Amino acid sequence: MSDVRVIIQRDSERDERVVTTGTTAADLFAGERTIVAARVGGELKDLAYEVKDGEEVEPVEISSEDGLNILRHSTAHVMAQAVQELFPEAKLGIGPPVKDGFYYDFDVAEPFTPDDIKRVEKKMQEIQKRGQRFSRRITTDDDARVELADEPYKLELIGLKGNAAQAAEGADAEVGGGELTIYDNLDAKTGELCWKDLCRGPHLPTTRNIPAFKLMRSAAAYWRGSEKNPQLQRIYGTAWPSKEELKAYLDFLVEAEKRDHRKLGAELDLFSIPEELGSGLAVFHPKGGIVRREMESYSRKRHEDADYEFVNTPHISKEQLFVTSGHLPNYGDAMFPPLEFDGQNYRLKAMNCPMHNLIFKARGRSYRELPLRLFEFGTVYRYEKSGVVHGLTRARGFTQDDSHIYCTKEQMAGELDSLLTFVLDLLRDYGLHDFELELSTRDDSPKFIGEDAEWEEATEALRQAAEKQGLPLVPDPGGAAYYGPKISVQAKDAIGRSWQMSTVQVDFQQPKRFNLEYTAADGSKQQPVMIHRALFGSIERFFAVLLEHYAGAFPAWLAPVQAIGIPIGDAHVPYLAEFAKKAKAAGLRVEVDASSDRMQKKIRNAQKQKVPFMVIAGDEDMTAGAVSFRYRDGSQENGIPVDEAIAKIVKIVEERAQV
Repeated sequence: MSDVRVIIQRDSERDERVVTTGTTAADLFAGERTIVAARVGGELKDLAYEVKDGEEVEPVEISSEDGLNILRHSTAHVMAQAVQELFPEAKLGIGPPVKDGFYYDFDVAEPFTPDDIKRVEKKMQEIQKRGQRFSRRITTDDDARVELADEPYKLELIGLKGNAAQAAEGADAEVGGGELTIYDNLDAKTGELCWKDLCRGPHLPTTRNIPAFKLMRSAAAYWRGSEKNPQLQRIYGTAWPSKEELKAYLDFLVEAEKRDHRKLGAELDLFSIPEELGSGLAVFHPKGGIVRREMESYSRKRHEDADYEFVNTPHISKEQLFVTSGHLPNYGDAMFPPLEFDGQNYRLKAMNCPMHNLIFKARGRSYRELPLRLFEFGTVYRYEKSGVVHGLTRARGFTQDDSHIYCTKEQMAGELDSLLTFVLDLLRDYGLHDFELELSTRDDSPKFIGEDAEWEEATEALRQAAEKQGLPLVPDPGGAAYYGPKISVQAKDAIGRSWQMSTVQVDFQQPKRFNLEYTAADGSKQQPVMIHRALFGSIERFFAVLLEHYAGAFPAWLAPVQAIGIPIGDAHVPYLAEFAKKAKAAGLRVEVDASSDRMQKKIRNAQKQKVPFMVIAGDEDMTAGAVSFRYRDGSQENGIPVDEAIAKIVKIVEERAQV
């Protein structure tokens, strides 16, 4: 047998090795149980791949992003096999890996029940223990059609080869570009075919390499995401490199469920989404209104200090405005259908920028006015599909804290630099501190308008501004808006979840489409640069993020009720009422629980409402002109003089500190 020279690449280390013909990637990494695949010449390969002379081979750890995707996609195959063993009539849809797990869609006569999910999981455990081999096999389109004649959805995917990524979520995991492949699940002892699926791969070597998994839930899902197509049944699951990591993830989900803003919103009487209004349309109750007002008031003050000018625009416009801006041809699916009256079509506003352009254009502008920073709490309406509407985080009506900055090209770099600093500092004031930045750029899609040179200039300006912040910068190719690149601020909450918060976009296109211009110092007419910026994204979504981040226990400056008086007995109610009067005069939000409940129940009620300060008073406190503080964690501070107690709460509120 002839020799084959390969290079093993591990991070920055390169190791040249001479092996015999027929050596597989598995042979190269024999004994390394955490290696589940290899990257050869930049492409992921199964460990069964036979290396060739001169190839560069990099091991893929199961805990890496690629390794987790391979683990989860392999587990999705095991789930599909289990479903078809239990429900032979089930037809296969698509089963890709997704963040933290996987899913698979099935066409079945009846929706899956919780008992069905348990049966499928038990069957998966049996398959996992059998140690079936995942074996890759190249086929032709025609042969695959014969072989998968009983799988109508797979036949449709074969016809989409090369365009699968655009055709359906996860489809490129089955029929990417290039050759068509099928993965056979083979009996570990006999090599007999147990199951097969159309798939691009790669996969784990065997089902025994799946360390830990769990099925989560089922839901309805339209084939290829279109309501015009059949409704399938989707089963979601998760898989992890160890049982410990699976347990940690399940514990995380329990904590996340406790923090669900929809649940907390009802428990704390903050907001609701009435059926009579419609999905994705929320109303804020008085307590939620206080939180929202405080959020907006502080933001408004910071914007005033930064020389923003406040504007207001209507909720509806002639349709032509959104044709001019480019939103209707490029963003029309996210807009509500037209309203026809006076012989014209009108549209509910889905974005504020076209109207801000009209404000800029309302009169002549001089270079002396630039940068012009317009700001609006502007309510917009977007036609989100019912399947993606989710409480306040994905709504159909919401208010953006929307800014549009008009500046010269010479001012652009400085504006972006100060703008990102302003955004990050303000998010920190609300209690978020762990950030990374994402740079979204264009790709070859026809949706992007404008000249390449303009995009390059705008992208480089954003890149340089982002790099000055000293934060991780993550690329997002193809994620830009149709008119320009953007920087998105990703913020992690208290339990490590990443949320997209503020966005900053550089736009050379809308000023051109609206013929915006200013008079330069030399008297010439010039086109301004337009910078789009939403700091919260939307008030509603940011409200939800903070609610989950704090698990409902807002810092005192945001809390609907900052302190509640709890009398030990009825005789102490007037004393606490006087305390509350003085506290309110100091600008605090204070209530007194004068109900007939016992003191311990009043404390429990205040704890459930997550009030920062419980102000307790009894005979000794009245005699001393003092009160006692009880905090949310159960700790207590006794004998605080009344004026000192009020001053302490005021200080905590002013410092925006958490208690």
